[in-house]
Amino acid sequence: MTDAAKPGLNRSASEPAQEKEVIRIAIADDHPIFRDGLRKLLALEPDFKVVAEARDGKEVLDILQKQEPDILLLDLKMPGLDGLSTLQRLQAQKTKTRVIVLTASDDESEYVQAMKFGTSGIVLKQTATELLIKSIRKVYGGEIWLDSRTTAAVMKQFAAPGDAGAKDRERSPLSQREREIVVLVAQGFKNKEIAERMFISEQTVKNHLHNIFDKLGVSDRLELALYAIHKNIRPA
Repeated sequence: MTDAAKPGLNRSASEPAQEKEVIRIAIADDHPIFRDGLRKLLALEPDFKVVAEARDGKEVLDILQKQEPDILLLDLKMPGLDGLSTLQRLQAQKTKTRVIVLTASDDESEYVQAMKFGTSGIVLKQTATELLIKSIRKVYGGEIWLDSRTTAAVMKQFAAPGDAGAKDRERSPLSQREREIVVLVAQGFKNKEIAERMFISEQTVKNHLHNIFDKLGVSDRLELALYAIHKNIRPA
């Protein structure tokens, strides 16, 4: 339902409708036909704007230095500097651009590496168009995006054989505050940001995370975020 159709909303005829914030997107893929099709597809969304295209990782690095788009759609299989190597360099540069890996690869280990190198989402090229569009908006909003297939693949890679913690998840239930922290971690917030949002000290956040890691048998923030997505953990 649009704002105009909502009951009880009296907007003046002279009052302009609030415009959506424009999401600036760069596309990196070595296939011109794919880039062209994706650009035309994204252009149909009023809040999307494709600001740059790249054929390989070197061009990606040049683009991000000059323009720093909000979202980078990155293919893993590119000539020269490939997607994973590009991600690794971007992680070192601490760019503000959020990366969504858009790939046809079935290599589950690549998904794990991409997550470790700081990607905010993984979307398979055979994914439905509406899910790609949704993933861009979610990642732009600070969330991590994985579909059920890639989540399961990544979780399987993290839960190595013989890992007792992986087999003994949720040894004791999370408190409401712990669940809130888990959700914020899954949305990409840092300790300081979580502390500010929850009106607690940064040290208290660290203490909570230590307890959460122990309860869930996870070893780091990435695995915690993936676990939260996999289990659809929400505040109690």
